Amino acid sequence: MPDIKLKDLRYLIAVADSRHFGRAAQSCFVSQPTLSAQLKKLEDSLGVQLIERQPGNVTLTDAGEQVVARARRILEASEELVTLARALRDPLAGRLRLALLPTIGPYLLPRVSQPIRKALSRIELRLYEFQTAQMLEKLTAGDIDVGILALPVELEGLESRELYAEPFTVALPEQHRLAKRSSIRVEDLEGETLLLLEDGHCLRDQALEVCSRIGLNEKQDFRATSLETLRQMVATGAGITLLPELAARGAYGNARGVSIRPFTRPPPVRHVGAVWRKSSARRIAIDALCDVVAEHAK
Repeated sequence: MPDIKLKDLRYLIAVADSRHFGRAAQSCFVSQPTLSAQLKKLEDSLGVQLIERQPGNVTLTDAGEQVVARARRILEASEELVTLARALRDPLAGRLRLALLPTIGPYLLPRVSQPIRKALSRIELRLYEFQTAQMLEKLTAGDIDVGILALPVELEGLESRELYAEPFTVALPEQHRLAKRSSIRVEDLEGETLLLLEDGHCLRDQALEVCSRIGLNEKQDFRATSLETLRQMVATGAGITLLPELAARGAYGNARGVSIRPFTRPPPVRHVGAVWRKSSARRIAIDALCDVVAEHAK
């Protein structure tokens, strides 16, 4: 039976990702001759050619593509094994990979980072930012441990927990007729030009849902990539938008040329929660993280 080493699989995946022996060797912190020699040994051991070697061009054979796909799963499983062992020794220590939506992370993290460090000092938190679809893919693949996003989402193989409900607010140009009001009804926005994020952001769908029962004119020639772009467009007078409450507080709420107004009660809200794999070995750490976020996000 072939003697397959995990490091050789890492070398193969590095070549598959970079399509270059030199860059692959650099990413694996070995010399190029060492990497090339180990991959040749792997091919000899398996009895198939995995890589087509041409001057200035590195490609995978059909066999190589299939082996790389399985090698990724093997490495993911080996990392889960190491993570499980560490969690059994000390469930509140070690690396925890956390992803957040771009419409949540910049506004939530300043409120919860210090409490997390204080309460979970032995956890090494690694932060990522993904939109919903990519975050769920990364979770399922084992690339991240937990995601914080807007609920509900499809939970096949996953579990979720709501952390907090976040009201929406209205961002208006400073001289807008509604800026004089202390609060705004959804019906007051009828006929306004609505600025929204580009497709793929769940916040776009949520804003459209809030405004679905009234006549709003979405600006068709504009799609923002971030809440900060939306905020700047509102300041120019191009239209109005809806912002989650955390994105409308503090320095964000004092943006020049923009007035932030709450909705009348009960306001429309989005539900923010955590999602993780049912099979995760970091459940205790995830629960502890969720407790801290739920306490300090409100």
